[in-house]
Amino acid sequence: MDLQYIPGIGPKRAEILQSELHVSSDEDLLTYFPYRYVDKSKIYTIREIDGTMPYILLKGCFTMFEEKGQGTGGHRLVGTFTDGTGTIDCVWFQGIKYVLNSVQRGKEYLLFGQPKEFNYSVNIAHPDLEIPAPDGKEVTGLMGMYNTTERMKRANLNSKTIQKIILGYLQKNPIAFPETLPSYVVDRLQLMGYNQAIRQIHFPANTDNLRKAQMRLKFEELFYLQLYLIRSFKMRQNSLKGYKFERIADYFNDYYRLLPFELTNAQKRVLREIRADVATGKQMNRLLQGDVGSGKTMVAALTMLMALDNGFQACLMAPTEILATQHYENLAESFLRIGINVALLTGSTPKKKREKIHELLENGELHILIGTHALIEPDVKFKNLGMVVIDEQHRFGVKQRSQLWLKNAQPPHVLVMTATPIPRTLAMTVYGDLDVSVIDELPPGRKPIETLHRYDNQRQGLIRAMRGQLELGRQIYVVYPLIEENEKLAYRDVEQGFLDMQAAFGPDYHVVMVHGKMKPKDKDAAMQRFVSNEAQIMVATTVIEVGVNVPNASVMIIESAERFGLSQLHQLRGRVGRGADQSYCVLVTKHQLGEDTKKRIEIMCRTTDGFEIAEADLKLRGPGDIEGTQQSGLAFDLHIASLAKDGHILELARNYAREIIENDPMLEAPQNAILRNRLAKLFSKKVDWSRIS
Repeated sequence: MDLQYIPGIGPKRAEILQSELHVSSDEDLLTYFPYRYVDKSKIYTIREIDGTMPYILLKGCFTMFEEKGQGTGGHRLVGTFTDGTGTIDCVWFQGIKYVLNSVQRGKEYLLFGQPKEFNYSVNIAHPDLEIPAPDGKEVTGLMGMYNTTERMKRANLNSKTIQKIILGYLQKNPIAFPETLPSYVVDRLQLMGYNQAIRQIHFPANTDNLRKAQMRLKFEELFYLQLYLIRSFKMRQNSLKGYKFERIADYFNDYYRLLPFELTNAQKRVLREIRADVATGKQMNRLLQGDVGSGKTMVAALTMLMALDNGFQACLMAPTEILATQHYENLAESFLRIGINVALLTGSTPKKKREKIHELLENGELHILIGTHALIEPDVKFKNLGMVVIDEQHRFGVKQRSQLWLKNAQPPHVLVMTATPIPRTLAMTVYGDLDVSVIDELPPGRKPIETLHRYDNQRQGLIRAMRGQLELGRQIYVVYPLIEENEKLAYRDVEQGFLDMQAAFGPDYHVVMVHGKMKPKDKDAAMQRFVSNEAQIMVATTVIEVGVNVPNASVMIIESAERFGLSQLHQLRGRVGRGADQSYCVLVTKHQLGEDTKKRIEIMCRTTDGFEIAEADLKLRGPGDIEGTQQSGLAFDLHIASLAKDGHILELARNYAREIIENDPMLEAPQNAILRNRLAKLFSKKVDWSRIS
């Protein structure tokens, strides 16, 4: 049903729901689930509450409102609320004008929110307010709370209104909603029926019913996602033939013998997995995960040599020119020693050299091509491309990556690499249609990076420690979260930081600055000065998160570290610790930190395990768009399931989906018609990138 015809909505509200929440039909409305539930059967008194309680309900009135603070960041509205047993402050940082225009002093309200202690007193930020009904009927047991935006509130589409609209719709549709899972799945897992689950998720009769409804709907969401991914994976496996690499010969063996070190057991295991893939005659589509410095590039090099030993060409695509150049410089010398022709192709490759590369590539004399996006240009033609390696794959769109497939009539094998550790639950969902290999071991001789936490007021001691490292001949990164001074946020900016470092260390040491607003030519020149040790300190934004490899850089200082997520902090830390020297990462923050920030800093100081950090990050801030989720094949938005919290349900859903696809790959059995139809409906709006890594 069109949303505007549902009682209580109409054309104007329908447009708001569509633009704000992407809710455009009755089914969308029913799957706009409450984000939390509160027990509104108990009204607390102000004298009962403290800063450790969950969300609570109060009944009383406002005695006064006062605007405080200056500027966008500090401006707030404080309202004093009383119920006769005491007073409590309510604080608004947004929607101040709306509150002043709509909330009246002396009028009775039901106030709902979470008490928090701040500056030795308890207050409630952005409480929900409603006028009590004369008969008190709205004060029930469990009540769902719905997320809303400022624009929705202005149209009186608050949580209470959404609740009334959904209640009215359910009462007008007493006939059961049709089941969306086969009866054999519902019965086997003893799941609540879909009709009951939808009604109970919005209006739970009790906590047990709510738990069963949540389980049913979370399972269904994750089950269809896994069913889609596993079926896509199976179809690709069965339909796509790959080049069969039957030989491991001179190129691979000669290069292996040249290695000045022994591969780690993890690297050997991953190479065996890749070898098994390319020997089958099916097309390989493998994700290689490994922390910074774990030796992924060495695995990539040996993987490309498997293609050469079988008469094929290979290519390696990196997201930036500096990273592509680095790969080329690391590999070219040893490749040339065993008779391999390798070339570098980037946007700045001169025309004459480019034409020569095209010619050698097309006649097969060029064995390996390393480069940037330039590799996917239409005039880059291979004679017989057999292996594609993509570094930091989340930096490329799926469409871009797919263009490498078109370089051959038959798709080459694909190995995609990432230094961003992906939690297992997320990898199962985002990369459910890829085989995943993990290098979970660092090469011997690497000393763990020591991570320290320092406050702003300890800067003089930090400067002394930095000078000590510089005197030992080391280099230092100093990373800032912002490019320009921003009055709204009191964080140190990179340009001021550059001046500070020059003042503290010049003229003894040279300082360069790198940020995203610089021209690529200037940025690369500054990076090159640091790489060559012409400059000893690099002041930068996160543009260095993926990029330069400077073994001599042993210190990473992250200013305003509270502004960064865990995975980003870990990536930045990975820029040091690449040589034999003891390396340090210093997290500099302000004194007052929130609970989540304290946890992030504590985790960073405690561990260097990227997978532990990624799991913690997922729990703290949810999946978000980790690794370009939206373009990597997460087939639809999750409305109720959480990849951070529902890992056990995801595993259950995955196991059932796998079992069904193994028995009925095309879902042709009569009992699976419901699955086939539901999949078609859920994924009708999606471009099918499942064949592409």
